[in-house]
Amino acid sequence: MQTTARVLVVEDEISLAQLAVKYLQRDGHETRIVANGLDAVVLAREFDPDVVVLDLGLPGMDGLEVCRQLRQFSDCYIIMLTARDDEVDKLVGLSVGADDYVTKPFSPRELAARVKVLLRRPRREPASRPQSLDAAPSAIGIGVLSIDPGVREALLDGAPVPLTPTEFDLLLALATNPRLVLSRRQLIDAVWGSRWVGDERMVDVHIRNLRRKLGDDPASPRFVRTVRGAGYRIGTGS
Repeated sequence: MQTTARVLVVEDEISLAQLAVKYLQRDGHETRIVANGLDAVVLAREFDPDVVVLDLGLPGMDGLEVCRQLRQFSDCYIIMLTARDDEVDKLVGLSVGADDYVTKPFSPRELAARVKVLLRRPRREPASRPQSLDAAPSAIGIGVLSIDPGVREALLDGAPVPLTPTEFDLLLALATNPRLVLSRRQLIDAVWGSRWVGDERMVDVHIRNLRRKLGDDPASPRFVRTVRGAGYRIGTGS
């Protein structure tokens, strides 16, 4: 079977990790398992994964710190494995750079499906957009912000903005709809895909991270505006 992607599973419950890997390998992915946070960072540098499945509760270094360190050198997609009832863990995980989360106990089939959804958005190609949209131009300018879909790069005053893949895709979805207010569900459909099921509030966390990196004050935004009760839109003005 042809390898589709490289997936690193970081989980100290080995039986659970092996079950997840079984389903991932069925989809053709090359996989590695590591059981602690310190080794996960080292292996990620060597393995250069496309996706990291990352448990929060790890020995040596917890999942949040692993995520922070991964984001210093990798643009891989990160799926957090969180406790079923711990909403704080989910939101904090997203705030440090995770792209999605799956609650434990989880279905390995669901996890494999989430990996598929993320991999539909290649890290170095333009983001998925609603089918009704025209192809994005080579570069989109919003004041001092420039967005280049071809190289997946955002420049603020000429300096690169260190966005995660999901943050970039959200920004691109908004920028390619400059006159529209996009709801959480529309943004999820554009970035994660219409089959994604989960807490739509994760969009708010990613938008908050995006604003922080753009230096955008929510009370007086330059780029990402909130339309109360409706969603978000790009650009300045009332």
